Amino acid sequence: MTYIEENYDVVVVGAGHAGCEAALASARLGCETICFTVSMDSVALMPCNPNIGGTSKGHLVREIDALGGEMAKNIDATFIQSKMLNGSKGPAVHSLRAQADKKQYSIHMLSTMQSQEHLTLRQAEVSEIITKDGKIRGVKTFSGATYYAKAVILTTGTYLAARCLYGDVIEYTGPNGLKAANHLSESLREHGVNLLRFKTGTPARIERSSIDFSKMEEQKGDERIIPFSFTTDPDSIQKEQVSCYLTYTNEKTHEIIRSHIDESPMYSGVIEGTGPRYCPSLEDKVVRFPDKERHQLFVEPEGLSTSEMYISGASSSMPEAVQYEFYKSIPGLENAKITRAAYAIEYDCLASGQLEPSLEFKSIKGLFSAGQFNGSSGYEEAGAQGLIAGINAARFITEKEPLVLDRSQGYIGVLIDDLVTKENHEPYRMMTSRAEYRLLLRQDNADLRLTDIGYEIGLISKKRHDWVVEKRELIKKEVARVRTVNIGSNDKTNSLLKQYNSIEISSGMKLDELIRRPELNYDLLSPIDPERPDLPEEVRIQVNIQIKYEGYITRQMKQVEHFKKIESKLIPEKVDYDKVPSLRIEARQKLKNIRPKNIGQASRILGVSPADISVLLVYLESGKYLEE
Repeated sequence: MTYIEENYDVVVVGAGHAGCEAALASARLGCETICFTVSMDSVALMPCNPNIGGTSKGHLVREIDALGGEMAKNIDATFIQSKMLNGSKGPAVHSLRAQADKKQYSIHMLSTMQSQEHLTLRQAEVSEIITKDGKIRGVKTFSGATYYAKAVILTTGTYLAARCLYGDVIEYTGPNGLKAANHLSESLREHGVNLLRFKTGTPARIERSSIDFSKMEEQKGDERIIPFSFTTDPDSIQKEQVSCYLTYTNEKTHEIIRSHIDESPMYSGVIEGTGPRYCPSLEDKVVRFPDKERHQLFVEPEGLSTSEMYISGASSSMPEAVQYEFYKSIPGLENAKITRAAYAIEYDCLASGQLEPSLEFKSIKGLFSAGQFNGSSGYEEAGAQGLIAGINAARFITEKEPLVLDRSQGYIGVLIDDLVTKENHEPYRMMTSRAEYRLLLRQDNADLRLTDIGYEIGLISKKRHDWVVEKRELIKKEVARVRTVNIGSNDKTNSLLKQYNSIEISSGMKLDELIRRPELNYDLLSPIDPERPDLPEEVRIQVNIQIKYEGYITRQMKQVEHFKKIESKLIPEKVDYDKVPSLRIEARQKLKNIRPKNIGQASRILGVSPADISVLLVYLESGKYLEE
């Protein structure tokens, strides 16, 4: 029998959101890359929620864009509604969220992949990894073909040994009935990879014509649409948007679920995997929050070419008949026609402690992984990891230092640090509360934080980088100018202040002092600032934020300085934790398993206390490890 043998620089296993970013990054960095998918119809598939962004996730998408990734551009081209969340709160938690046309999102990304130089996309199931002397050598497919490579990236998502469940129905498929990847897990285990079983789920899809929207609250998009990508012209994407709707469960819904709870595979013991705490199924919400009278549900369109509506917040693994019963108890869904039943999906993923901060396996050189396989959940978390894995696979091949963002540089840094440092007992979801320096890591300044890095790596053009350099200088000059501007007490000034319910001034005041008033901002005060230069909106936004939050920003920058000192204290690889005196047994075990690169990373390991860190620092400073 004759089998195919081919050679590539990088092999990417999976073409979901992580796989697409990984493959595009390595190909754009000049590596001959092949990306495998179990189905060409599943490239950049959105098997669950039809949106990109949201609280904290919008930050990740902006950071992907600033580093040279594709997700932001793709959603800008295919969204059907856009909204800035948390607009009434401070800029640190502002997060852009866009409803996607799911089919168009996938088609557009597929087109991008297929037109990318150095990138081959192929439908096949990868069944084995090939290694030699602790290094990756390539992969084999189920058909017997061999693809040799210098680096391999695993982005298997929820497909690895997947099974979908609702009631007593069990289907051994991937999401949306697509083929599962049933053979790779065995090969990974044979290579010493420790796998876990996780679970996620998705709600039913309901025929639009069967919904009574008059019983729901209409949710419209923003009047002025803000793009995700820093390269997208805002004027080019202003368009008519599609509405979403808000409705609620009620006591009748909850009673139906409670009376059938033993039929849910989650509670009957059929489901083995651990589900996401922050995105529970509807039956889980009813059980865990018995005193809550209702739960909100968002009814969202799946696209312009389909009549299916997604019932966000109502994922379930209840039997099909029970689903019909409880969905029909919800206002507006009394006559609901289910086009696709809700289901839970179980899949194999990576146990924590096996990856370097670069997303390379500790035990197998040249093998990287990203996305839900790493124990995370969400398209955005997957895309962010995929981009970093693709960059680092290319840098591994060219013998360059890997890109590792720290927690003070971006949400991506927080995400990956958490995944490689902490134990993953459930699918990891990004949240603003996980970022210690969130006032510095705003979505609006992602380009100022990360474009230099993207340019240095080779994913950002010189033209785009030059603009960011110029933008940074314009902001600096304007902030300095504003601090010198004196505003006199006169009728024009006080008339303007009165217009915005701001206290009138009786003597002169600096312009920056007025900007700091909660009810005022840089743009509102332009009529009394005649020397103001004509600046782009994105520059004016940064000027306003830097002046308004100057004290808070300065404080966080000092915290970052302290963090950098701790983070920079490296832990030599040769340290034998069994020989560190006075180290608690739990800390010793965790440190041996994870092998943190520095003191900062060690301090964030669950089970390692401040006292353990003090003991470790004393040991390192003594230099005793050099004698052992």
